[in-house]
This record gives sequence, C-alpha cells and structure tokens, in this order.
Amino acid sequence: MTARRGRLVVISGPSGAGKTSVCRALKQHGDVEFSVSATTRAPRPGEVDGVDYHFLSRDDFQRRLGENQFLEWASYNGNLYGTPRWPMDTALAHGKVFLVEIEVKGTRQLRERGIPGLYVFIAPPSIAELRRRLERRGSNTAAEIDARIAIAEQEVEAAGEPVAGVPLYDVTIVNDDLPATIRAVEALLWP
Repeated sequence: MTARRGRLVVISGPSGAGKTSVCRALKQHGDVEFSVSATTRAPRPGEVDGVDYHFLSRDDFQRRLGENQFLEWASYNGNLYGTPRWPMDTALAHGKVFLVEIEVKGTRQLRERGIPGLYVFIAPPSIAELRRRLERRGSNTAAEIDARIAIAEQEVEAAGEPVAGVPLYDVTIVNDDLPATIRAVEALLWP
C-alpha cells in the first residue's frame, strides 16, 4: 500500500475578502500544516522563530534562494520575504495539506514555476462591499483604504488571467457568507 501524498493549497484574495479567516478555519484541521514565511527582518517583540516567521540573515536567505529553497519570494521595504519549500516537502511527504496564504504576485510565481497544487481565490462580493468591510475594521485611514481598493481591483482582474497556459486560480469563491465560504473550501479539500 502506498502512502497518500499531500497537497499544496494556495489561498489568495484582496485585503478584506476573508482569506485570512478562511485559512484560520482550515488550520483547525489536524491534517493541515500552515506555511510560515521566512524573512530577513528582525523579530518584533514576542515573535517566535519558526512560529511567526523563519528569521534568516540576508546571507542565509540569499544562499537558500540560490539553492531553490523558496516557492516564491519578494523584497519589501528593504527586507526579503519568502515561502520556504522545506516545510512543504515534509508536509506533503506525510500526506498533509500544506496551506499557503499569499498575494496574487506570489501565486503568479508559483504558476510560472509549474508548482502543482490547488489554487483558490477568495473574492469579495463587490468592490463596494470590500470598501465597507475595510471601513468597518476601523484600522486604516481613508487614504490607506483607497490604496487597498486600488490593489484589490488589480488583484480581482489578475485572478482571471492565465499564466504559462493555465488559469492563475483553479477556483474563485465569492465570500458573501464566511461560514459558507469556509465550507466551500473544505469541500474542495475533503470532497
């Protein structure tokens, strides 16, 4: 009898669409391992290496990058961030779902590299509803919300574009009801 191979599951969506809430629910399943990103930035007070991030020196990050140890990576605000390959390889070998929550740009990198998996885009019911959600959070200024909306519009448009001859996302789920959205994603993972 052959052991069951795990599966990479990528979740993306605009800020406020509900992707983090969906991932939080999926992480409650025992056969799901959530990706912990690597970064070259210094840990903030209370952050734990391997839990919040894999904190790496710039030299170590760049060495690992040269060794193809990241699924995707980016430079942001002077620091490097990436999705390590090594935890995914272990999780998949043990038959687990390896859950990655990343931006659309990161998803594009994965598709361009031909990384197999299930790619799910969590979309807002509308841009107007997304704006209402961001405003209800109360944690952003009006200018920040406008910037997030502009990015969201680009992400929603990009979600339908093919990359390397395949759709960027296998499934788009409109999150107009969070519990129903979570159930829809769970049904994709455990039919």
